[in-house]
Amino acid sequence: MPSVHSLTMTYDLLNDSGTFSEGDPLVGKVTLVLLKEITVESLFVKAKGDSSVRWTEKSGDRDTTYSAAKRYFKQKQFLIAENAKGAVLPRGTHVFNFRINIPSGSMPPSFKGNYGKIVYVLEAKLTRSWRMDCTDEKKICFVSKAIPNPQSLMLSQTGSTDKEIGIFGKRKVDMDVFVDKRAYAPGETVVVLAKINNASSSNMTPKVTLIQDVLYRAQHHKKQQRTTIFKVSDHCINAKTQKDVKWAIKLPRDLTQTIQNCEIITLEYCLKVYLDISFSFDPEVIFPVVIIPPDLAHGPQPGVAAGPYPARAIGGPSNSDFPPPAVAMGPYPAGAYGGPSNIDFPPPAVPVGPYAYGQPGSYSAPPPAYPAQPAHVSQRYNNPVPQAVSPYGDPHTAPSSTLHPPPPAPTFHPPPSAPEIQPPPFSQAFNMSPSAPVYNMLPSAPMANTDFLSQSDEAPPAYALLFPPSANERSDAK
Repeated sequence: MPSVHSLTMTYDLLNDSGTFSEGDPLVGKVTLVLLKEITVESLFVKAKGDSSVRWTEKSGDRDTTYSAAKRYFKQKQFLIAENAKGAVLPRGTHVFNFRINIPSGSMPPSFKGNYGKIVYVLEAKLTRSWRMDCTDEKKICFVSKAIPNPQSLMLSQTGSTDKEIGIFGKRKVDMDVFVDKRAYAPGETVVVLAKINNASSSNMTPKVTLIQDVLYRAQHHKKQQRTTIFKVSDHCINAKTQKDVKWAIKLPRDLTQTIQNCEIITLEYCLKVYLDISFSFDPEVIFPVVIIPPDLAHGPQPGVAAGPYPARAIGGPSNSDFPPPAVAMGPYPAGAYGGPSNIDFPPPAVPVGPYAYGQPGSYSAPPPAYPAQPAHVSQRYNNPVPQAVSPYGDPHTAPSSTLHPPPPAPTFHPPPSAPEIQPPPFSQAFNMSPSAPVYNMLPSAPMANTDFLSQSDEAPPAYALLFPPSANERSDAK
């Protein structure tokens, strides 16, 4: 008859989706049911996160296996301390509470692929002398919130392409594409707009494809796995026609989060919009797409103020996915830095790598405060100027239980004044060079007292009056 009837472990959920992230606590209990008294060496709970990859490549008659592993954290809490002599537990039900905090820092989300996995595990283990260990293991669904500058991922994306089709008389095909943003949560809707100008004599079909690209790394080797998540198409566009196409595509709810903070596994997505043309290369536009946790993808609701800024305020968060037209306001040109802006969000970030989401220029300090708007501007555009963020928190929120006084202002001491130095006499301070020889200048012409530009009827003065002849000219004239 066994002594241990059961060893079970349970933990509390922090949200409806049952996910955990960096810095979250793992709180639960271990229940041990004994049918008779036992001696226990140790009882502990262990949490850990690991990633590993492994695949085999065949080269001729030889198979080569590549593998790699990475550990992110491992924490252990003893419910019964380790003791070589053991601790005696009587018959009955014993309940032990535990709490383990997941470390802070950037860690990749949970993932399972064909050639690798990222797993987070919570394990309870009972050890006894000369007995088999009793364990209970549960996997943790981990999502990473270590996303650099997530607000920049809510910006729209635009792209265009053109192609000449034909052998004898080539005609061009143009396509401009707009995607509402860059980051999505599983189950969200992707909005794609395409403006197509088919000036050729060929028919074509616009299509949209979402591609998942997984890259495994081990021992300086790589293994790539590419999967098409979905493909949608629109009606055929006939020759010499123009058409605007719009797609509203709902993403699957089981999409894995983008992984870019793991050394041995990378998972990225791209959205490809292209024109399917028979017997020709398809013109295409590729956009990087980032899959993030749902709580990071929820933007501000329409008509609801976000943070200290009212809805639609200049410099505050935007409620629209589409940028408004650029309109100059006041003495500043549209989009001028330091002046009032009429765009609710900065320009789209430039992607890094083929499918990687990039980081637009992040500012180390907020832009300078804007001057007060003129009366004619404030009447037409009801956009209040954002105020500087207080270093002591938002004044509209409830005060905390402990108030910290502001730091005293620093005292500035003026530097000691320099001793007054009397300049030397001018003749001693500079060595004057000998005076230059005096040259006899030509006689200047007399000043004319008559205004030549006047509108009077008087005759202009005679030339001889303005320039009298010299003595030599008089003698020659005689």
